[in-house]
Amino acid sequence: MSRSIKLTKDPIWSLLRKVTIPASVGSLFQTFYNLVDTWFAGKISAEAIGAIAKSFPIYFTIIAVGVGLGAATNALIGNSIGEKKERTASLYIAQSLIFALAVSVIVTLFGLNVSNFLLGVMGSDANGIALTREYLDIIFYGTFIVLLQISLNGTLNAQGDTKSYRNVLIFSFFLNIFLNPLFIWGYGFIPGFGIAGLAIATVISQSIGTIYLAYKVNNCKIRKYLKIECFIPKFEFLKTLVNQAVPIMFSMLFIGVGIFNILYFIGQFGDLATAGYGAALRVEQVFLLPVIGLNTAVLSIGGQNFGAKAFDRIRELYTKALFFGCSFMIVAGIILFFGAEFFVTLFTDNKEAIKHGTIYLKVAALIGPIYPAFFITTAVFQAVKKPLYSLYLSILRLTAFPFLSLWYVINIRGGDYADIFYTIMVTNWLMGIALLIFIGYFLNNVFKQNKTLFNY
Repeated sequence: MSRSIKLTKDPIWSLLRKVTIPASVGSLFQTFYNLVDTWFAGKISAEAIGAIAKSFPIYFTIIAVGVGLGAATNALIGNSIGEKKERTASLYIAQSLIFALAVSVIVTLFGLNVSNFLLGVMGSDANGIALTREYLDIIFYGTFIVLLQISLNGTLNAQGDTKSYRNVLIFSFFLNIFLNPLFIWGYGFIPGFGIAGLAIATVISQSIGTIYLAYKVNNCKIRKYLKIECFIPKFEFLKTLVNQAVPIMFSMLFIGVGIFNILYFIGQFGDLATAGYGAALRVEQVFLLPVIGLNTAVLSIGGQNFGAKAFDRIRELYTKALFFGCSFMIVAGIILFFGAEFFVTLFTDNKEAIKHGTIYLKVAALIGPIYPAFFITTAVFQAVKKPLYSLYLSILRLTAFPFLSLWYVINIRGGDYADIFYTIMVTNWLMGIALLIFIGYFLNNVFKQNKTLFNY
């Protein structure tokens, strides 16, 4: 339980374990949740799978906004608790919820009015657009529920509680298995909604999860300072939330741009190359879940310690999280490298797709050990209230350098399919090493100190 965790006093190794493991387990069940949706979509029709796939780049808008909101809430509340300003932390709880509702209106209007155009750009015909909109419109109408849930989770994360959201994701996974067939095909007085049933099941699951998280926030330590007047919009607090959240939102959007960039070059080698890469990517994402958990842990722990001015603990946190993350990815890389072909066959039996997916996984195994540097450093940028650096990093790592280098390797040098991933490997390692050199100078500048980073 979060009350037993002291983020500014407990040993760093212990905190990393207590905060990272629940967050990683939660991410695992979120992945399972998405796989279940895909499986049920396949039971409806092949067109339904295509509709779900094409909805993701548009739905990613909600994800990007949510990640920015959650990270900003986590950092600002954590900083306030670390500074022992619990009344300020309570104000941020309320103002974050107001911010979530305001932003949800904008995102919903965007989704409802731009979806047709974006689906058309992706090649959908009139029937495909209509089918996708059956699913997507309901998802966008439920945006406010998603963002409220993420805001509440940010409040709990700031206090070291990642177990509550883990519980929500596990419960939602099992509930989804029951609700999907109920609303897709109907039963008794409940009619069948087809692909829209997938979205209805999702909104119901998210609503129950939001109520549970609201209950947990209502029972947390800083709840006693949360009064009705806290929910009156306060420009100063909302401005701070916007300044902290917007760079992170755009950082997430650049992830989508980066994925499109890679798919653009892979697409030049045919649909089976894309299919193999897509299957391999699902495998890689499972192995990255502990690193994603580390990102949450470093943001939560770092936020409070920055507020408490416990700068040496942030340095210790960074180096120990980096050691754990890199060590894990080395082991994961060995498993991925030697098991690459087996893992890809779990998703497809097409030999050509398996070959392409295996090529990617073998190279991804070599990239893996540097990934924690990006996740952990991004969390530190956010924890010390410098989110713009996360945006700069995303632009350089996910768009500018990869696009220019891939354009040169593929279109100028005539590289083949495997060269795409060797190029990505080189750019990631070069940027990762540069980042590890930069972070020491960055922390010294923020903390107004002159210390060596890697001294633990």
